[in-house]
Amino acid sequence: MINPIRTSRNHSRKAIQGLAVALFAGSVLFGLEAQAASLAKNFTPRGAQTLDHSAFGALLSQFVIPGTDGINRVNYRGLKAARSKLQAYLTRMQAVSVPSLSSKAAKAYWINLYNAKTLDVVVTHYPMKSIRDINLGGGFLTKGPWKKKLLKVGGVDLSLDDVEHSIARATWKDPRLHYGFNCASIGCPNLDTSAYSAKTIDAQLDDAARAFVNHPRGVAASKDGLTVSKLFKWYKADFGNDNQRHAHWQKYATGSLKTNLSSNKTVKAYRYDWSLNEAR
Repeated sequence: MINPIRTSRNHSRKAIQGLAVALFAGSVLFGLEAQAASLAKNFTPRGAQTLDHSAFGALLSQFVIPGTDGINRVNYRGLKAARSKLQAYLTRMQAVSVPSLSSKAAKAYWINLYNAKTLDVVVTHYPMKSIRDINLGGGFLTKGPWKKKLLKVGGVDLSLDDVEHSIARATWKDPRLHYGFNCASIGCPNLDTSAYSAKTIDAQLDDAARAFVNHPRGVAASKDGLTVSKLFKWYKADFGNDNQRHAHWQKYATGSLKTNLSSNKTVKAYRYDWSLNEAR
């Protein structure tokens, strides 16, 4: 026979545990939002200076290999041998005074810094099958390199997540940023063969958006519906509601995809490939 008193106690215990988890999650979220606001304010660009990223651009042009399948892959073995050049660029970039930069220069700076450090992390631990195999910790129940404080800019220790989420996304609220930051994975938008710059960043981000949206790993349409990258699910807040997100795809879609999107708005599946974007 079911003991109603015991059952009631169990329900009460579960309710209390659920409330505790919700309160903890809420406090963590509030803390992260406060941290993001503080970091973004600390690194607000107020000047007019620009930067020379040609050293990083030379590495990208040498070691990023565009594939016939529309996916850019990296010669990590070759880049590992040239790691001293990558580290020299990273050292120089971490000495930059971000507030002295123009807004576009700062946006290009953070994308390049993030991508350069991601490459450095991968070649440091190479070989591996996925960047998620690099378990640096730095956060609660996390895996991968994103939470670990790996950079220091303006005297502040920063993680890759800090750069992308707490600074760049919080500062510009530009969904195109997701096409610039590269996480060394096949499912990610391409790592460009050129460094970003203040002068060309808008055109570069538009090109990156167009390339990803029109690739099957970005948006693929069939008579049954759309299969799209999990990026558009993870960062739905950046791309807007369903109609706004669909309008974003249509803005960058070309050819048959643009035609299919005009009559197809149903997302049937999301996908993402975490395999290392390695050139073989």
